[in-house]
Amino acid sequence: MRLATLSPRRSGRSETLSAPSSEPLWRANLLLVKTPSFIAIETERLILRQFRQSDLASFMAYRNDPEIARYQSWESISRRDAEKFIAEQSRHRPGIAGKWFQFAAEIKRDGILAGDCALLVLKSAPRIGEIGYTFARAYQGNGLATEAARAIVNYGFDSLALNRIIATCDSRNQKSIALMERLPMRREGHFVQNAWFKGEWCDEFQYAVLREEWTRIRAER
Repeated sequence: MRLATLSPRRSGRSETLSAPSSEPLWRANLLLVKTPSFIAIETERLILRQFRQSDLASFMAYRNDPEIARYQSWESISRRDAEKFIAEQSRHRPGIAGKWFQFAAEIKRDGILAGDCALLVLKSAPRIGEIGYTFARAYQGNGLATEAARAIVNYGFDSLALNRIIATCDSRNQKSIALMERLPMRREGHFVQNAWFKGEWCDEFQYAVLREEWTRIRAER
């Protein structure tokens, strides 16, 4: 996943694996991930929830903004594809390994969709998660994306029992780099010419944080 202008490039992984929330995390040497029921996450200014049809216009507006798409694998989205995306996401829940879940980020004060955050539990390593985020330009620069990303990291560690959460961004994407370092996440790698992206080879940075590190970070706040 690429984190771009406060927006990620989605990974192509789409396989599924799940375990009921009542199941233990370890059974017969096979690691399973909790998939609890999900309603919403509330922060000081946001409600992070499933997408719904009323989000369509706002969702299409920022997905069709060239600045938002700058570091994305997509350039725009049609109404048909947006409707399909929202219908699919409204039926999903976070924590199913191999499936990206998009949290719609609603401004608590007025109910407007400001953007979305994404969480993927890796099928190949179901206690590792990956995050991303996409916020409309009108809602950037005021800490909302950082607030949302922190809430998703909390959810990954607290509700899904993840051990490690990663994020990857284009090395030129200063806004996303700054956000990940504010969380804070640790830069673990600089991958040179790691992605063929919109007609050119691009460098990528990978960031990560461990559950034990996040526990310490929260205790110090």
